[in-house]
Amino acid sequence: MHMADGGRIINIGSCLANRVAMPGIAVYAMTKSALNALTRGLARDLGPRGITVNLVHPGPTNSDMNPEDGEQAEAQRQMIAVGHYGQPEDIAAAVTFLASPAAGQISGTGLDVDGGLNA
Repeated sequence: MHMADGGRIINIGSCLANRVAMPGIAVYAMTKSALNALTRGLARDLGPRGITVNLVHPGPTNSDMNPEDGEQAEAQRQMIAVGHYGQPEDIAAAVTFLASPAAGQISGTGLDVDGGLNA
């Protein structure tokens, strides 16, 4: 892999990688679940070079793809422990943390940013 030693790889997946919460999303969930294996494998392969590899699992997040006032929003909101959609800034904060020196010992794991949807 052509990457400088000591870098960070942060994959973006979905909270649906670990829970198929509704019918009709099996293929989507499968593709996101595959990122779990990729993240863990790369963490092992690249760890000796000081490269950390992690995965952020966003839950329902207000976006063009899934607006907090969209057709399925209320049904999704009812599954979220905190009762509201996340914002893009919530995902950015998780990525910023994982890219920081404070996360230098965190590698090969997923970070759920889903408001407790998978709790």
